[in-house]
Amino acid sequence: MRKTILFFILVASMLASCSGGKVKYRIGVSQCSDDIWRDKQNAELRMGAYFHDNVELKFAVAYDSDERQVQQIDSLVNDGIDLLIVAPNQVKTISPAINRTYDKGIPVIVFERKTSSQKYTAFISADNYEMGHVMGEYIVARLGGRGSVLEIMGLEGSSPAIERHNGFMDAVKEAPGIQVVASLQGDWTELTAYETTRQWFANNKDVPVDLVFGANDRTAMGARKVLGNDVLYCGIDGLPGENGGIQLVRDSLLDASYIYPTHGDQIIDLAIRILDGQPYEKETMLMSALVTHDNAKVLLMESEEIMRQADQLDLLHKKADNYLHKLDTQRVINWLAIGIIVLFVIVFVLFYLYHLRKIALQRERVVNTLWNLRPEDIPVASEPTATAGDYTSPPTEPTATAGDSKSPSADGSEQSGNADDDDEPVAVSHFISRFKEVIESRLVDSDVSVEDLAADMNLSRVQLYRKVKAISGSSPVELLRTARLNRAYQLLLTTEKSVSEVAYAVGFTAPSYFTKCFKEEYGMVPGDVRK
Repeated sequence: MRKTILFFILVASMLASCSGGKVKYRIGVSQCSDDIWRDKQNAELRMGAYFHDNVELKFAVAYDSDERQVQQIDSLVNDGIDLLIVAPNQVKTISPAINRTYDKGIPVIVFERKTSSQKYTAFISADNYEMGHVMGEYIVARLGGRGSVLEIMGLEGSSPAIERHNGFMDAVKEAPGIQVVASLQGDWTELTAYETTRQWFANNKDVPVDLVFGANDRTAMGARKVLGNDVLYCGIDGLPGENGGIQLVRDSLLDASYIYPTHGDQIIDLAIRILDGQPYEKETMLMSALVTHDNAKVLLMESEEIMRQADQLDLLHKKADNYLHKLDTQRVINWLAIGIIVLFVIVFVLFYLYHLRKIALQRERVVNTLWNLRPEDIPVASEPTATAGDYTSPPTEPTATAGDSKSPSADGSEQSGNADDDDEPVAVSHFISRFKEVIESRLVDSDVSVEDLAADMNLSRVQLYRKVKAISGSSPVELLRTARLNRAYQLLLTTEKSVSEVAYAVGFTAPSYFTKCFKEEYGMVPGDVRK
């Protein structure tokens, strides 16, 4: 058993050596919500990881729940991540979890949204205040310095929502002819923007609205479903692809948008520099741009080409990854196959040796039975044996006397007492020869009993049992069965008889019982003899 364990340890070591010795960086990504903007960013994060084959990404999405994001951050830390990338849902509620991570010595990259403390390793984002301010200036120009604007803000408490609102308000307050009729609270989703706008419009149908500024493109589109086509709509995100902000501007569903860059690949590069101990900037501001009818078509073409190339690269990487996975799997299968074969050979050899030993022990036991004993090998009994005349005289039952210490037992055996046995080897040898003849003449008789054998020997059942037990250590029934099995073994080797025919030929009434006894005696079933 110890050799088998050592063998498996050796195989495990070889498998481990095949898996490569490169250090793995485990990077946790905590997204505050799930939307097309973050889908694009997650795809870029994975794309960036393709260029660093020692990176493993673990994603967690909070679906705009502060409590869930805190739990997910703690769970990522407990899983043993080497670095955390996090977009806090809200500034105040998520900051304590980020602080705990940072205090444990785990580098933290905060992206897109800020925290309420300085406990982070690096911050990377576009300038949300600048976005709001530029959009405010565009709206003032678009309306010619006069008009009414409805604002739908982002998630309350999130830094992008706060900064975009502040930038927008600082820009429009410079134009006295622009009136912000309301700033409605949203949460970045189109559905909430739709419901909020619908409720406001139901109570303010007489309030004119010339333009809606949404904190992102989805909130602007939610308001559009309420106010219709006679109002201008501006948003922020400017995503490429179908139903992205750039396409919406090109199709005149939005009047303008602002590209809010995702740059997941750049975030991964920053993470690797931090983990590798290379120089990096603590604060990184990403470039962004205004999207209008004048540049929407060109920007969409460029972004679609970039996305097409990214999809091709992603497909190639998946194919390569699938090939390498199959290669690794095949390597593991090969080693396991070798291990199984070696283990099978070891088990087979051990079983074979055990089988041979068992057969040898069985045969040794058979040799030590009455069938092969010679007179000189017979041990001298500890009590007197019957005289030679005992097996030729008429059978008589022993009679207990007052001097007997014990009477015969229920099975006919004699526990102790006086006996009239003889120690003469000649007499014992004659008894053995006679008993062999009786046994062999009765092998075929399946109904033979100990009484029948005793009668043939001119002994009582008790006398026969006692004498056979004293000489061989076995009972007459055991010796009869051994003789039958010996004869069966010879028939299996020297004849073409079936197992059933052999069983009946040696006095067994059922082949199944014969097979059971044969296996107990020789350690194999009768069919194995000819093999």
